Amino acid sequence: MPDLSTPNKARDHARSMAGTVIPNMPIIPPPADLIWDETLGAGEYCARVLSRGTRLKFTNLGGDGNINLLALNADMPIERLNVADTVKVQWNAYLGKGKLLLSDMGRVLMSIIDDTCEKHDTFCGASNEKTNARKYGIGTNYSPFPNARDRFLIALQKFGLGKKDIPTTINLFKAVKVESDGGLTFIEASSKPGDVVELRAEMNVIVVAVNAPHVLDPRNTYTCSPVRVTAQRGPTTAPDDAVRNSTPEATRAFLNTEDYFAR
Repeated sequence: MPDLSTPNKARDHARSMAGTVIPNMPIIPPPADLIWDETLGAGEYCARVLSRGTRLKFTNLGGDGNINLLALNADMPIERLNVADTVKVQWNAYLGKGKLLLSDMGRVLMSIIDDTCEKHDTFCGASNEKTNARKYGIGTNYSPFPNARDRFLIALQKFGLGKKDIPTTINLFKAVKVESDGGLTFIEASSKPGDVVELRAEMNVIVVAVNAPHVLDPRNTYTCSPVRVTAQRGPTTAPDDAVRNSTPEATRAFLNTEDYFAR
């Protein structure tokens, strides 16, 4: 153990750690073609403001990650992801390439422009302290088994937001099937190593991601393989974009978004 018995020794130790690289950490500065490069281990979270047009990619490095995802309008955070409208407006509860993440004001926060997994959950939301405690014995934020909802809270507080700003979220890379009787079945091994989900920001967004076990994951071990998060700048969506014009509902949502930025 390092000697931290005096402020000077603690300072010298801290400075000696410069340049240390661990598997799960943000890369600062990121590679030249990226504006964000970070890897999330089990229970870790990240948050960033992304400008309109930015491409955000999640890579499921080990195939067993579960990204709890939330997006909010960075310019007016009262507008945020609405999972019910995302499902209802698109007549589809199973997201994949070409689908949209819609806000509670009928606008497009983000669109999915690439997806090699296409098995994601829009039903179950994020784990909380009680669900983790039932499964792992403890679920507090600074325990070995942190829950996703409290991780969201820490991230949002950095932007002056709080509990009321955490709606139902989406789980990427973990699938749940709705059975004919209305029950939910967790689909194990729904992703493979190297699977990618790439989203395009259609507004200036606050993005928060937590890599934590799915609330229905039956395993009694806290298991999530690392997920890499990268982002790069890109152009805003063109009028002839395939996703924008894929359905009448999508076109209308993009028109609502474009009207917002025209004001």
